[in-house]
Amino acid sequence: MRAGPVTVERVTAEQSRRAQSRVAGALARLGIGRGERVAFLCANSAGLVAACLGALRTGVVPVCLNPALLARERRVLLDDAEPALVAGPRALTALLDGPEADLAPVPLARPMHYTSGTTGTPKGVWSGVLDEATAGALHDDESAVWAFSADDRLLVASPLHHSAPLRFSTGVLLAGGELCVLERFDAAAVADAIATFRPTLAFFVPAHLHRLFALGALPRLDSFRLLAHAGAPCPVALKEAALAAFPTGTVWEFYGSTEGQFTVCSPDEWLERPGTVGRARPGRTLSVDDGTIWCDVPPFARFEYWRDPEKTARAWRGSAFTVGDLGRLDDDGFLFLDGRRDDLIISGGVNVYPLEVEAALSAVEGIEEVVVFGVPDERWGQRVCAAVIGDAAATAVMTHARATLAAYKCPKDVYVVADLPRTASGKVRRSAVASHLGLDVEGGDRG
Repeated sequence: MRAGPVTVERVTAEQSRRAQSRVAGALARLGIGRGERVAFLCANSAGLVAACLGALRTGVVPVCLNPALLARERRVLLDDAEPALVAGPRALTALLDGPEADLAPVPLARPMHYTSGTTGTPKGVWSGVLDEATAGALHDDESAVWAFSADDRLLVASPLHHSAPLRFSTGVLLAGGELCVLERFDAAAVADAIATFRPTLAFFVPAHLHRLFALGALPRLDSFRLLAHAGAPCPVALKEAALAAFPTGTVWEFYGSTEGQFTVCSPDEWLERPGTVGRARPGRTLSVDDGTIWCDVPPFARFEYWRDPEKTARAWRGSAFTVGDLGRLDDDGFLFLDGRRDDLIISGGVNVYPLEVEAALSAVEGIEEVVVFGVPDERWGQRVCAAVIGDAAATAVMTHARATLAAYKCPKDVYVVADLPRTASGKVRRSAVASHLGLDVEGGDRG
């Protein structure tokens, strides 16, 4: 977490609409049109929301990237996306100063976010430019689930390069509501914003809820009609604390991915079936085949992996898709997750791909073998750890990680070991490494 004050902005729907219109005009003046991509590498701001929404309402597709990525990491994604424009803070300011232009009533595309599952190779999730009817159906689907309205005031504290915070932001603005955008998550700043802005809704990942509750005294929370959480499994104790702290009926959970949305879960449903992530969202049907979760979706929810037809084909079976997560359905259709994608670590609601981290750490002199894994952590959900075989010191591994990887990908703990658990064929059993080292695999006890 960076030191210093957190920038907080409030913006009404009309203020944002005018900003969106100027962005649309600036893009047109630059000759950037439908189906082309603009990459944004910016911290949270009301301007970033307006830029993404202004692009989408003209058929230009924003590619939302984490500004914390190092230059080498950015280059991989930018080379793949081939954006017509790469917009950092300075370019974003210029876009917001363009001439006004017409906007479609709703977004004509979905933003392209990158995900890589367990492969370690980032892939863009692409939906193309939609016709008016399909675009309207996509917008109505999200709006209906959360009942966005002109009376809503959304607190935006999660990174806008993730799909859920951006979806909530655009949905509230298009409904006529107001945003309070924090530059980054800071528990004290969030508490202050709740006290002064009096939000009606917010989206948090469980790690954010944990940090908020760690403050101790909280402001009044009675302005909330909805507190939605997702992005990582929520520990039972944390869920119960949220249910107790926020107004009755307001704490909802959903299960989804960058690719698409699967379920919603009301407070009452969770209390009746602790651990469930809910039932299928309207218009969707869930099934489980050999442990793998599949979701049948309407046409507006179709997607493909950018320039990867083979990966796209593996993800789809007719009108149903999977992201490889495992789970089970009870007799009433409630879904229980048995694991996120096999190797994926979700730390603070952010995806960390072990193969990518391992590839970086393997360059350290003296490392013969390295395996990256997650262990439960009370604050982060999962903590990124590495076990190495060889002569390299743990401090050298840490130093190299900080020099070559974004901070959220760096192992918080490094273990130098003589051996690792393996399968009969000699492959490392990643899921067994934590137990092999004697670590707590049932629940985190580190803050």
